Amino acid sequence: MKNRALGKQGLTVSAMGLGCMGMSDFYGPASEDEAIATIHHALDGGIDFVDTADIYGPFTNEALVGRALRGRRDGVVLATKFGNMRSADGKFLGINGRPDYVRQACDASLQRLGVDRIDLYYQHRVDRTVPIEDTVGAMAELVRAGKVRFLGLSEAAPATIRRAHATHPISALQTEYSLWTRDIELEILPTVRELGIGFVPYSPLGRGFLTGRFRGDADFAATDFRAQHPRFQADNRTRNLELVDRVRAIAADMHVTAGQLALAWVLSRGDDVVPIPGTTKRAHLDENLAAADIQLTADVVARLDAAAPVGAAAGDRYAPGGMATVNG
Repeated sequence: MKNRALGKQGLTVSAMGLGCMGMSDFYGPASEDEAIATIHHALDGGIDFVDTADIYGPFTNEALVGRALRGRRDGVVLATKFGNMRSADGKFLGINGRPDYVRQACDASLQRLGVDRIDLYYQHRVDRTVPIEDTVGAMAELVRAGKVRFLGLSEAAPATIRRAHATHPISALQTEYSLWTRDIELEILPTVRELGIGFVPYSPLGRGFLTGRFRGDADFAATDFRAQHPRFQADNRTRNLELVDRVRAIAADMHVTAGQLALAWVLSRGDDVVPIPGTTKRAHLDENLAAADIQLTADVVARLDAAAPVGAAAGDRYAPGGMATVNG
């Protein structure tokens, strides 16, 4: 596994990270034992970049990641996030970017993770009621206190990114990006590249849809929140499966899976791009790891651009409430 730099502040990570959200929440039941084994397998496979957040679980995913990293913390770049608030029963309580909350959330994450420092600390969603300078200013205090090494933002708009970066250097922006979510290519990706900020795509496999696994309602567990996403529903799903089938046809010509091709495409977008595909099983992780070895020719890239151009996916990537929190 090769390394890539995120930002210009010295943060270097494996070219692919591991997203841990689904190990505790949102995608249906998962085995904690298999999740921990998957994290260990990722580390053994060369991945040193592990991503979690305080709301996953809620709160339990950080504890799970902390247990998995016990005795293996050295050399691991540990990323977590704050800003989305949830109650213990899972209810969403809004977004909070107030400085006092930033400090409180960081201390709570450190305790759950069982570490004394977070390597990359993201604002999970932008609080539009609090000046970004105030939020990032509080995050910068955490850096000076030694509790955090590098700062990141998630789902932030270009103007917000510029203001944040002027307050304290931002090392990474995390935003959804894949063959069916390419709108960031228009303004966001050029902005972070102008500023020298690394880019961390989440859901690089389109929440699993680009693997071709989800073709009907029966493919979703009862607690899988993807079933409520516009792109996974009814007519939108039918149209999006046509996109997936176009990708699968190209993948078949290359003797790889559609998921591997989709992930290889994200990896090919630049040395400043570090996707964090999530999985709960070692077998799926091995499939993702193999994508790092796939080299895309200009012809294949052109075929993928034609198969999945910007705006090709049918439906929004979140329900209206979720869409109101992105690009903040």
